[in-house]
Amino acid sequence: MDSRVSELFGTAAAAQKSGSPAATNGAAIRKTAKNGSKKCKNRSARYPKASNNPPYLPPEAEEGNIEYKLKLVNPTQYRFEHLATQMKWRLQEGRGEAVYQIGVEDNGLLVGLTEEDMKASLKTLRRMAEKVGADITVLREREVDYDSDEPHRIAEVLVRKVPDDQQFLDLRVAVLGNVDSGKSTLLGVLTQGELDNGRGRARLNLFRHLHEIQTGRTSSISIEILGFDSKGEVVNYSESRTAEEICESASKMITFIDLAGHHKYLKTTIFGLTSYCPDFAMLVVSANTGIAGTTREHLGLAMALKVPIFIVVSKVDLCAKGTVERTVRQLERILKQPGCNKVPMLVSSTDDAVTAAQKFAQSPSITPIFTLSSVTGESLDLLKVFFNILPPLSNSKEQEELMQQLTEFQIDEIYTVPDVGTVVGGTLYSGICREGEQLVVGPTDDGKFRELTVCSIQRNRSGCRVLRAGQAATLALGDFDRSLLRKGMVMVSPEMNPTICWRFEAEIVLLFHAKTFHKGFQVTVHVGNDELRTGEKAVVRFKFIKHPEYLKVGAKLLFREGVTKGIGQVTKLQPASQYQQQP
Repeated sequence: MDSRVSELFGTAAAAQKSGSPAATNGAAIRKTAKNGSKKCKNRSARYPKASNNPPYLPPEAEEGNIEYKLKLVNPTQYRFEHLATQMKWRLQEGRGEAVYQIGVEDNGLLVGLTEEDMKASLKTLRRMAEKVGADITVLREREVDYDSDEPHRIAEVLVRKVPDDQQFLDLRVAVLGNVDSGKSTLLGVLTQGELDNGRGRARLNLFRHLHEIQTGRTSSISIEILGFDSKGEVVNYSESRTAEEICESASKMITFIDLAGHHKYLKTTIFGLTSYCPDFAMLVVSANTGIAGTTREHLGLAMALKVPIFIVVSKVDLCAKGTVERTVRQLERILKQPGCNKVPMLVSSTDDAVTAAQKFAQSPSITPIFTLSSVTGESLDLLKVFFNILPPLSNSKEQEELMQQLTEFQIDEIYTVPDVGTVVGGTLYSGICREGEQLVVGPTDDGKFRELTVCSIQRNRSGCRVLRAGQAATLALGDFDRSLLRKGMVMVSPEMNPTICWRFEAEIVLLFHAKTFHKGFQVTVHVGNDELRTGEKAVVRFKFIKHPEYLKVGAKLLFREGVTKGIGQVTKLQPASQYQQQP
């Protein structure tokens, strides 16, 4: 969204602080000012009369999920059918979500509507949504000043519908932050619907191991879900007893990947960031300790992997307002540094949350910052509004292109389930996977691929017949020998003829190393050049020690050993041989 949008709706925070009613999930923000008042003069100065240069949005794009409509008053039946078809197109572009700007011309000019015309237009929009099986939510309304005695308004409306060919829109959010910053507690409050008692009660349901409960520290990767229905209402375990019920009721699902904060579990955190393909990352920072421990490292990892990141400052109930402000200023300084080049955006109202969600998905430099408490619930609703509005990064065209490619599923987890057999969890990188499909899995330790059959599929613990590119799921493999599988393997179409390699070349940048990075450093790495200093770029040859792997040119590379950190991209493969398929 253009920066002019935030200016257009920018007075919401001030209005809220002064006691004006602010919209919560699904309600409109309405602001009025008396003629001749100071507010009205300021607004008039900011938004000139129609005879000058009026405020405007960028011209409407033919593609995408944003539609401008000047008015929708009493359309003919033919016009109504055309509008409904157009809404279907916008919903398809947004993978089930669309945003309508009412009172705006196609060129972006903010004309506004009278109260009567706005009511009629919203009524027509609701009829259109019913026609295509969707729901609408008025996100915000705003008065526009022109040379008119009657006030004119514009409205921003969210239209949501679950596409016919999928269960729900799924966004994956990796949760990062230093140990004891409140990550698991925040997720517990969001997904369970109950505030914390100040002693970590909310996080107990998220822990997977006894030692995690005893220490209060996450050491493994846990997956939690938060749903929103078509009207934007929260669907979590407070209303639904099982994950299946949440999946059935939700039109949009936020899947949280809770990662470890302690430094000794950094390998697990990196694995979660690279293997689970998160759409976004949420960095949780404790207000009373500020930027400490692994906070900087987690921020650097997300940026190195180009995962859009937003920040949540937690535990604001434990410290004074000045301490919270100092932590926010500290974050803003780091985000503005040359290495980050981010634009911090403090979210303090519902209106800010709507703007932040739209701008965050469209501009990688925007970094929203929330300040909240999992004990008192302060500003927790703003984070929920943000998740509700947050659009997917990829559009329908990119999704279709991925689905047309051959099947490639990366294995991240391996289980044995009684009466089911071997089950693998992971992400479908490309193609479509169906129940009963024949795939090959590998490479094994001897560099071969083996045939297998996908017996059944589950997404978020709910049955699913078809898996599409970009979706995470668990696949049941029946009586396939679990000992032949390991994390990092891929399941691909036999037609792909996958290439495996012992050696590969990558262009890397050494982020930090105590001295120099030289030939023969570490037993698992072979470097082609003599030595490499921190900050320098070079092409390096790597060799796997234990077994060959399946790689593709262009894949991101991130390596770490002790204090040595580096990132890069695979530039060349040296295939061991063409794979041998073993039944």
